[in-house]
Amino acid sequence: MTPKATILTADEVRRALTRIAHEIIERNKGAENLALIGVHTRGIPLARRLAEKLSALEGVDVPTGMLDITLYRDDLSEVAQQPIIRETQVPFDLRDRRVILVDDVLYTGRTVRAALDALIDLGRPAGIQLAVLVDRGHRELPIRADYVGKNLPTAASEVVKVKLQETDGVDSVELWDMEALR
Repeated sequence: MTPKATILTADEVRRALTRIAHEIIERNKGAENLALIGVHTRGIPLARRLAEKLSALEGVDVPTGMLDITLYRDDLSEVAQQPIIRETQVPFDLRDRRVILVDDVLYTGRTVRAALDALIDLGRPAGIQLAVLVDRGHRELPIRADYVGKNLPTAASEVVKVKLQETDGVDSVELWDMEALR
C-alpha cells in the first residue's frame, strides 16, 4: 500500500520546524521563560527538536516535557476498555512560564482540549500557545494553532500520517485514503 501523496519530505519537515522556531522567538521576544510540552506520541520528539532549535538560536535552555492526555479524552469510553496510560513528565514549574503545547496534527481540536485540561491540572502557566506540524482542518471545537508547519485541507475520508525519525525511522508527512488503510 502506498500513500495518496507525500505532503512533507524530511527536508520540508526540518524547514517547517526551523520556521516555527523563528516564529516562536519572534512572538515571544526571545526564548526566556519558555517551555515546550509534547503531546504523546509524536508531539514529544517535535517538542524536543523545537527546543534544540530555540536553544541554538537564543543561547538559553528551553526545557521540555511530555503529556499523556488519555484520561482527559472526551471519548475515552469509546476508545478502549483498558486504555493505555503513558507517562506524563513535566520536570519544571509551570508558574511564570509560557508553555507551548506541541502536537503533530491538529484535526478536530479534541486532543488539544484534553491537553489543555491535563496541563492546567499540573499548574498555572503564564500563557499557553499551540504548535503543530500539520493543521488539517475539520475543527469541532473553537481551537486554533499559534504555529503551523503546513496547512493541509483534507477530506474527512483522508488520514494524515506523520512519521518521525525517533518513532518511525523516517521523517515525512503522508496523506492516505482511509479506504486504503482498511
